[in-house]
Amino acid sequence: MGWKSEHKQQTKARILSAAGQLFTRLGYERVSIDDVMAAAGLTRGAFYAHFGSKSELYAEAIVTAAIRARNLLLEPLSESPSVDAIAARYLSPERARDGDARCPLAFLATDIHQRDDQVRDAYTRVLKGFARTLAGNTTAVELSPQTLRQLVLLVGGLALARAVNDPALSQCLLDACRQGVNG
Repeated sequence: MGWKSEHKQQTKARILSAAGQLFTRLGYERVSIDDVMAAAGLTRGAFYAHFGSKSELYAEAIVTAAIRARNLLLEPLSESPSVDAIAARYLSPERARDGDARCPLAFLATDIHQRDDQVRDAYTRVLKGFARTLAGNTTAVELSPQTLRQLVLLVGGLALARAVNDPALSQCLLDACRQGVNG
């Protein structure tokens, strides 16, 4: 019985990992359940053993993608990284391009408002978590205006740098937002 439970958890993790990568690269509308299941190496029938809907999958995949992006962002940094160190890594050309560390906060920002409350709740939790990381406090209920400005510069800067097709402008956006965070 233990193997079945462990196997089911591992299968769900594979689905969430594949979904997080696909959604942050292509968005909600351009990714089907079949796409996610194929990327996870599974059949569509296995989907319904783990999720009731594509929206439920999307909400959970946002959190999974955020955890992955956070780990890749913070892994090489000290235990209590400065906002400057976070900004230097987060606002990088590699992150703005379609690299491995796609942040759902920036990459899905324009999509989330069109989704149901379950998805918006997941996005909101991830956003608050990132703000708490910036504040250096994992339990803060109130976030300072300074932390919120830094959050907007990071997420907004990355989203804009990714959206434009002019590499020089993209770099200028990243640099300006990094300076704004540090200033």
